[in-house]
Amino acid sequence: MSYLALFAAAFVAATLLPLQSEAVLVALLLEGRPPLLLVVVASAGNVLGSLVNWLLGHELARFRERRWFPVGPAALERARRWYGRYGKWSLLLSWAPIVGDPLTLAAGVMREPLRVFLPLVAIAKAGRYLVLAAVTLGLFR
Repeated sequence: MSYLALFAAAFVAATLLPLQSEAVLVALLLEGRPPLLLVVVASAGNVLGSLVNWLLGHELARFRERRWFPVGPAALERARRWYGRYGKWSLLLSWAPIVGDPLTLAAGVMREPLRVFLPLVAIAKAGRYLVLAAVTLGLFR
């Protein structure tokens, strides 16, 4: 059951909803659960949550000409220029608090191909959990 809770926390934390999965991971690591399995479960949940953001952004972009669209044309153009400048490599920051989840949504709006999006986000998300696990277990001493 705790693996399912970790997966769910990581999944929801990767969406635009505020939730912290790191605390769940650390608690399970301190219980003595297998670190590699925990990192894999958390990473899978987090990447799938980011995929939801990408899909939302991808579909939301269809409605950008509508008056109710939440982002104005000028802001969308700024985002397009910013993403054009930093592009896919900005997805390596998808692990970061505050900016990471919106980046995955922007990637969908900007039509970043899934074959590019998934590996970059997986590297970022798994890397964060690996570092957190290593720090928690004292592997950097």
